[in-house]
Amino acid sequence: MTAMTQSAPQADPPFILSEVRDGVGIITLNRPEKRNPLSTAMITAIHDQVAAWEHDKSVRVMVIKALGPVFSAGHDLQEVLSMDQEQAAGLMDHCTTMMEKIRLTPKPIIAQVHALATAAGCQLAASCDLVVASETASFQTPGVLIGLFCSTPMVPLSKVIPPKKAVEMLFTGKPMPASEAALHGLVNRVVPPAQLDEATLGLAAEIKAHSLYTLGLGKEAFYKQLPMGMQDSYAVGKEAMLKNLPAHDAQEGISAFLQKRKPEWRD
Repeated sequence: MTAMTQSAPQADPPFILSEVRDGVGIITLNRPEKRNPLSTAMITAIHDQVAAWEHDKSVRVMVIKALGPVFSAGHDLQEVLSMDQEQAAGLMDHCTTMMEKIRLTPKPIIAQVHALATAAGCQLAASCDLVVASETASFQTPGVLIGLFCSTPMVPLSKVIPPKKAVEMLFTGKPMPASEAALHGLVNRVVPPAQLDEATLGLAAEIKAHSLYTLGLGKEAFYKQLPMGMQDSYAVGKEAMLKNLPAHDAQEGISAFLQKRKPEWRD
């Protein structure tokens, strides 16, 4: 008689997959069977990976992509329903911190969107510096359909597309196809599905060829001046320019341009 053995329980897969490919740090949302919900654990995983790569000089640009039929379905509604008001406030704060980490980290971050990005998933795409989307992708803020207005996804969305289009998305809950999202500024490039990886990594390659110091300084100044009036925006631009000008990479870049050679960045 053969003794029966009990197999050890399988560990849950990681919430994200991460790899560095030729200077590009790639974060892949890894809950395809659940449509990559932005649960507390998923939010933590994204935040911590961005933070880990923020000062890693082997990573010059980051990409956020996903596995499965949906880029991200937004918050885990089962988790949200289980929370009291204080816990829900903590989740919103935690999510905002992650979204702001993406915006405030000095390195460019590209969202690679292959399918539907909805609610906080749309918020995630809108929070990235650039978006490359498949022709099959779409963007949606459907909270109104379940009686819960997409008030936090609204914030970055309303900063990148015209108010009338943002209000239309928020009031109707209807998805916006990638082609239309590109017309209104939410998406930078729309490509056939088979070309999505190539297009995203191609854009990353264009960016990572430049000085890390210069990109970081420029990204900080861009978002700092964005909500300001013209006079204050110019003050921010002037401050950034005067900080940038004496830096090694600016001096090297100007010299290389005048000497008709390729610059050699310190970073």
